[in-house]
Amino acid sequence: MAVHVCPWWLGYLLACPWRRFLQDPGKILGPYLREGMTVLEPGPGMGFFTLETARRVGSSGRVIAVEIQPKMLHRLKRRAEKAGLLGRLDARLAMPESMNLDGLDGQVDFAFAFAVVHEMPDTDSFFLQTARCLKPGGSLLLAEPAGHVKAGRFEQELAAAARAGFSVVDRPVIPRSRAALFKKG
Repeated sequence: MAVHVCPWWLGYLLACPWRRFLQDPGKILGPYLREGMTVLEPGPGMGFFTLETARRVGSSGRVIAVEIQPKMLHRLKRRAEKAGLLGRLDARLAMPESMNLDGLDGQVDFAFAFAVVHEMPDTDSFFLQTARCLKPGGSLLLAEPAGHVKAGRFEQELAAAARAGFSVVDRPVIPRSRAALFKKG
């Protein structure tokens, strides 16, 4: 399957404040986040969800943002610094074969993958790497753009998550998305 990665310059559009009218990070992630959590966000782009997540986990929490594009990571760190949130951010450059999650085994409380799994070269590997980082009983929120990811493809992603030990516990409604909330078995 050919993999298409969102171009770095599109990150400016994806981080636009007007996007909140369609997909409000606080409303989408708020029910799952609390102060002191460690959160994994693969594919953060320029931080549309990342900054709100960093605010919600507080000064005792941490957001691990894993991005394959250096320009996206650079802009994300600049935005976090301007918002006074850089100290809560662990920004890591990923490679196609690895999300660069060394040292995180069993340490993550919550992970979310928003519009990113369909861009992964190996969906099974993505879910296995994420499961390895989550604490027992940890949660993963998966949301894929309904316009890009058809129902059949989304079902394939759900099957890959199940093979990695995840169980679907909810199907939250997220505008313009196909979504599932998983628990690590």
